[in-house]
Parts: sequence; structure tokens; C-alpha cells
Amino acid sequence: MTKTRFNFYAAVYLVMREGNNVLLIRRFNTGWMDGKYSLPAGHMEGNETSVIAMAREAKEEINIEILPEDLFVVHTMHRNSGDREYFDIFFEAKKYSGELKNNEENKCDEIGWFPIDNLPENALDYIKEALKKIREGQHFSSFGF
Repeated sequence: MTKTRFNFYAAVYLVMREGNNVLLIRRFNTGWMDGKYSLPAGHMEGNETSVIAMAREAKEEINIEILPEDLFVVHTMHRNSGDREYFDIFFEAKKYSGELKNNEENKCDEIGWFPIDNLPENALDYIKEALKKIREGQHFSSFGF
């Protein structure tokens, strides 16, 4: 009898800061955690690096161009979402081009800047935790275990 090998999922998140504020988007009409704030993010697709995935998601979701070399990892989280386990990679970009705009109005009904130390009550718990760890300078955490 052959044992099935464990598989995990990978997602990328963009942490954009302006002073003490962080850019958040509110999920809408997705079927998962609608009405909750998150960071611009997405699943990695096959045959792409994490920085390429993050650059792609930034363009798709918030209309900005980020060169892969302008992204750097600020945190990694091993997360149990209940039905899946993820490795979440949080990137920061100090440099980008384009004008911030909600490119996915069918999946996001708000985009805005919020104080990083006073996030909305309805921000996703693991996003709050990741941002707290980033502020504390911690580069790795686990969530949901």
C-alpha cells in the first residue's frame, strides 16, 4: 500500500507601507472570507517563482508594476487554514510604478490605507498576526495549529 505524500499550498502577499499605514483590500464576492480585509495576494501558479507570482498578482489586483528584483521577503508563515496547509510568503516593495487602482472589482469592493498598528476589526486574523510579526522583526511564524 502506497502512502500519499503530503502536499501544501503556497500563496504570496504584498505588504505596501506608506508611513505608518498599510494597504489593504476588502474581499468581495469570492466565496471565501468575503467582507474581510486582506493584503493584495494570490496563489502561486505552477512553474513560476514566488517573486514572479507576486509581481503578477500586484498587476492583476492593484494595477501596479513591480520588478521581481524590487521585492524582498519580510515574513514567511506556515499556516493551517483548516482544510489546507499553506506556506505564505509576505513581500515588501519599496519601488513600483503605476497608479494604485482596484483592478478586480468583482472580487474586491474596497482598497485603502490603514494604520498598521490599528487594523480594522474585520481584517483576517492571520493577516493581523503576520503584520504584527513583521512589525516585531520576526521573519517566520506558524498560525492555526
